Amino acid sequence: MLKPVVTGIMQLLFPRLCNGCGSDYITGTHLLCVKCFERVYPTGFTDLPGNPVEKMLWGRLPVKAATSTYFFAKDSLIQNLIHQFKYRNNKALGIYLGELMGSVFSASVRYSQPDALVPLPLFIDKEKKRGYNQSVLLCEGIATVLKVPVIDNAVKRIRHTSTQTHKTRMERWQNVEGVFYAPARDSLNGRHILLIDDVITTGATMEACGNAILEDIKNVEISVATLACAAF
Repeated sequence: MLKPVVTGIMQLLFPRLCNGCGSDYITGTHLLCVKCFERVYPTGFTDLPGNPVEKMLWGRLPVKAATSTYFFAKDSLIQNLIHQFKYRNNKALGIYLGELMGSVFSASVRYSQPDALVPLPLFIDKEKKRGYNQSVLLCEGIATVLKVPVIDNAVKRIRHTSTQTHKTRMERWQNVEGVFYAPARDSLNGRHILLIDDVITTGATMEACGNAILEDIKNVEISVATLACAAF
């Protein structure tokens, strides 16, 4: 009988608010309320071979599988959530969203057993300025569910690139051409890795990173997963 009372007092003294709408109608360890869960839209791609994310990479990057967990749209809740953990230092939200991805993957034959998670790297100066790599946060969340290691030093970005926003498909590809390499070859050799990023739009960055890995490491298999993808 005391538990609801204690919970109510703790919520009053140390309120936990939904990261989507700011309400206090959240339960357990969740960071989103039920209403906000209904405002992020799953793609259903994870168990769908030949889904739009995979088709995007056909002929560009040989992958075992590719998926995105949610649809991304301008001014949507998922855009707001990504902005929070990517630019506003809300690391807990990034890890939490990774856990949601991991829960989807754990129920999938195609994604439940990668050998390692590899976050898409940031240029070192950009990561130092931000203080973290948002893709690492997603990997940390996924790893808590799938129980697989995160290898965050396997791939490096060797120079700064300007934002991909507002660039054409060709400009995006030219912007990231030759910017990745894989120095930690032994850590990936012989493994099936799951390459993780926050959003995929044209696939240019993922293509450049994945192909750099395949060029540097011959005995590796790649799958790709992002938190969100631009609506097709």
